Amino acid sequence: MTSVFAPIHKDGIKFVLIFAFVSVLLYCLSHTLGVIGFILTAWCIYFFRIPKRVTPDRDGLIIAPADGIVSLITDVVPPAEYNLGEDKLTRVSIFLNVFDVHVQRTPIAGTIEKIMYHPGKFINASLDKASEDNERQTIVINNGKIKIACTQIAGLIARRILCQTAEGRNMKAGELYGLIRFGSRVDVYLPKGVVPLVILGQRMIGGETVLADLNSSESMRTGIVS
Repeated sequence: MTSVFAPIHKDGIKFVLIFAFVSVLLYCLSHTLGVIGFILTAWCIYFFRIPKRVTPDRDGLIIAPADGIVSLITDVVPPAEYNLGEDKLTRVSIFLNVFDVHVQRTPIAGTIEKIMYHPGKFINASLDKASEDNERQTIVINNGKIKIACTQIAGLIARRILCQTAEGRNMKAGELYGLIRFGSRVDVYLPKGVVPLVILGQRMIGGETVLADLNSSESMRTGIVS
């Protein structure tokens, strides 16, 4: 229940008030339309919720930065501006639907080394090409041992990416740093040679699910739908 009745992001307050105001007007015209409006207002509150999370605290753990479903796991050369090298890295993509928690959290503790905004399109965020074509914002986190890039990607419905941190800021693992509205995707570029401990279709809990472990020698996992 704490995931439902949770504080909402300050960016969502204005949207909740707009939804509520329109709902009242609709209710004056039609009780049916008003009820629909109030249901949408409740959804808006739910969308902007910030539930508490318990982040695993151990050296070497990389935590999922967002709620959602693992939609892609692929090896790619990261964009040059990320300064992550020229070798292929494993990129894990997490797709968020409009009912998922939409705040993002840092996957490791470290310093925000770089923040990059990339203008682009608003195609379906579940497609692989969204990583290059869509509007997106990337942070690179450095803890002195490894660097990890996290990219917030806009989608068909999403039209605003918020990054609420700054270069040079020290952050804890699982700390809130951003928000995408409405519907989106988050890409995580793992360090070279690190194998993800998640599989396609698996549900992520941002700030809690262990995405990878630098101390693990486990091979790539497979899964069974049940």
